[in-house]
Amino acid sequence: MTHEVVRAHGETSFKAVARLLADNRISGLPVVDDEEKVVGVISETDLLQHQTLQVQGYGRRHVSRPKVARSAWAAAARAPARTADHLMTRPAITATPEHYVTEAARIMREHGVERLPVVDDEGRLVGIVTRGDLLRVFLRTDEDIRREVTRRVALGLDVPRYVVDVGVDAGVVTLRGHLERRDNAELAARIADRVDGVVAVDSRLTHRPNGTRARAAVGTSGHM
Repeated sequence: MTHEVVRAHGETSFKAVARLLADNRISGLPVVDDEEKVVGVISETDLLQHQTLQVQGYGRRHVSRPKVARSAWAAAARAPARTADHLMTRPAITATPEHYVTEAARIMREHGVERLPVVDDEGRLVGIVTRGDLLRVFLRTDEDIRREVTRRVALGLDVPRYVVDVGVDAGVVTLRGHLERRDNAELAARIADRVDGVVAVDSRLTHRPNGTRARAAVGTSGHM
């Protein structure tokens, strides 16, 4: 995430918000209260839609504009002042520092948003993550991913690194080796799947449950 976050307050004016977006070359920003708690998000779309609704309110029918709901027009027409408080989308869809990249990506997809303010346990702003930030994670080299998967799996299972052989090709992780317990084999795949930059996991680990012959543990998993 980005720690230095451009933000607005509820009383920030329409023009000041527009200036913040333009000067910082961003398409949206969080709105915070006096305690730095995130209360909403405002974007270029919010500003443009408000202006469109105002045009409709003035009856300038010759202007080309998208169709909007009557309730949205009424809300804009009632707005006593053009401030962030009246323009923002609320409540804000947020993430926490503990969210995995894949979880943040799913939140964005499910809610149709392009950015997630990152908040602490009390809802205070600590950073922001965008779609571009998430996509950059997948630019990691295969060797970098392989080293991290190897380290995390060994730590997670409390086994030497050579026990699980890790291969990576174009972000797809392949796990090979033999573990005594099925749940450890499944855990290894879950650990690998959560490493930033991993596209999918092909687990070819085997296990020996209850003293029987070795068998495959899990198959292939993938992100999103």
